[in-house]
Order: sequence, then structure tokens, then C-alpha cells
Amino acid sequence: MGIFSIATSGLSAASLRVNVAASNIANIRTTGPLPASDGSAASAGAGSLSTSSTYPAAYVPLRVDQVDQSSGSMPGGTIAAVSTVSPSYIAQSDPGAPFANQDGLVAAPNVDIAREFVELAAAKYSFVANAKVIQAYSETTESLLDITT
Repeated sequence: MGIFSIATSGLSAASLRVNVAASNIANIRTTGPLPASDGSAASAGAGSLSTSSTYPAAYVPLRVDQVDQSSGSMPGGTIAAVSTVSPSYIAQSDPGAPFANQDGLVAAPNVDIAREFVELAAAKYSFVANAKVIQAYSETTESLLDITT
């Protein structure tokens, strides 16, 4: 893999990180009914099942898993993939919500806002660093070919 493709893989990963963090931040307050667990579905009765089907589920937060694409001694950039955060929700008190359970609890996305802002900062620096690599590669190639603009 060449320098240019390594840097562009880094730019793509940084872009994906920004998109995922923005989605998590934008949906941090998107709650829904608590999913019925194996033991609680029988004790809660049919009322909780109809509530779950009437209202949309809570937002499922995402994360970016980034892996080195190198093979042996050859550098190869990075690969980034999106997966869901586990556990995807936490129980939160909101007795006023129409889909709250008998204890007044709803499912809230398991999003750590501080972590999301750290992801945004890391993506910013990664983007800048990879852009500088492309710029240096371009300038070096220009210099080697003795082309001036």
C-alpha cells in the first residue's frame, strides 16, 4: 500500500469517528421503553409488551473499532468499522414518559458525553495529521519531478 492510500484510510477512519460521535451526541436524549428481560416479561404482563411495540426503542449508541491493516513488514493503513455499544442502554428515571415502566424507568442510550468529545478531538488531530502526510507526499513528489506551480 502506498503513502497516499495509507493517509486516505486514516482520513476515512477520522471521518467515520466524527459521524459516529455526532450521531451519539445528537441522540443522547432519545429514550424508549425498557426492553423486557426473560424474568420480567412474565411478571409485567401484557401491558409492558404493548408499550414496547407502541413506542420506538431507545437509540442504540455506536462506536468505531479501528484496526491496523498492516501485513508483516508492509505498512497498510487502517480499517474502521462501526459496531454497537454494549450494553446499549441504561435504566433512567423518567416517570413522566408515557412508556415508563411501573417503577418510572425508561431505557436511555449508554452514551458517555465526555468520551464522545474525546473521540471528536482525536478525530480532528487524526484528520489533520493525515492531511499533512498527503501534503508532504505531494510536495515531495513535486520536488522530485522538479515541477513548480
